Amino acid sequence: MHLDDRGRKDAPAVAAGAGVTYVMPVLNEHGYLRRAVETVLGQDVAAPTELILALAPSTDGTSELAAELAAGDPRIVLVDNPEADIPIGLNRAIRAGSYPTIVRVDAHSELEPDYTRRALATLDRVRAANVGGVMRAEGRTPFQRAVARAYNSPVGLGGGAYHGGAEEGEAESAYLGVLRRAVLDEVGLFDETIRRGEDWELNLRIRRAGYRVWFDPSLSVTYWPRESWVRLIRQFSATGRWRGELVRRYGRGNSLRFFAPPALVVTIALGIVIGVLQVSGALTGWWAVVASGVYLPLIAYAVLVAVVALGPGGGSGWRDKLWTAAVLPTMHLAWGWGFVIGVVRGAHDTVDTSRLGTRNTPLP
Repeated sequence: MHLDDRGRKDAPAVAAGAGVTYVMPVLNEHGYLRRAVETVLGQDVAAPTELILALAPSTDGTSELAAELAAGDPRIVLVDNPEADIPIGLNRAIRAGSYPTIVRVDAHSELEPDYTRRALATLDRVRAANVGGVMRAEGRTPFQRAVARAYNSPVGLGGGAYHGGAEEGEAESAYLGVLRRAVLDEVGLFDETIRRGEDWELNLRIRRAGYRVWFDPSLSVTYWPRESWVRLIRQFSATGRWRGELVRRYGRGNSLRFFAPPALVVTIALGIVIGVLQVSGALTGWWAVVASGVYLPLIAYAVLVAVVALGPGGGSGWRDKLWTAAVLPTMHLAWGWGFVIGVVRGAHDTVDTSRLGTRNTPLP
């Protein structure tokens, strides 16, 4: 095993044409699954491929659609995921796979035709254990376009490389990811006790084992975000709570950017308390003036949201801009409040309910 000057280990080499296994957890994705599967099966890669769908109990006809797709193409394999947990489904799909390279895909994602070929070339070139690219969020409605705009902005999701990074290099984590099976076997598969943020935790173990996690901006994946405000809140509050749980478990292994949304929540709460004390007359004089400094970061945040909402990108209509102004604080506050609860109480059995009991609108 070769070590570079920084002590990083090269991932084991894989023979050309050795084959690729795609793994996709699926729950209530009737409106997106067909297109996601088509982009996987249409990959321009000179190797045998298979797509393992881990099917959770859906209520919108997703399982029937998956069976129809599998009947039409022998490369599609179905495995059951009755617990409906993403890491459990991913692990079952990986174990059912046959090939030495694992490509994680999402039912809400679409791959460019050369995605796998480019990723395999990057893995071979830098000998990384995992490589990922850019999440390019898109939307059909004013609301979904606003969410996509927030995803694509460093203000929306904190500036992770895969939300718009331009420089290729080592990364903290990878969006979806193209992984070497041998490294997964060495460090272990996804932690089934972590229901959100399982990819970050796996990449932490990969990096601690000495391997590279690599960001390649030439790789691009289209992602379709949640279609309603309620589902967005459910998604981000669950994700925030699990990030709080990961902070409890791994402490300083977490990036400082994860603490920005909870800091906003705490600042707003402090501002409300100080405002009440000032209005009631319980806080006066010099102390009232000093305490008023808490409003400055809140004013700065409001200005930042307005600048992003009115700035370029996304839809040009007024509804798109208004939704952007609403979506950004929704994402930050739901995530931040979930984080605070997760740090204080842990995540326990928290699940992302934004996919439960829904029927997604089919793609045009």
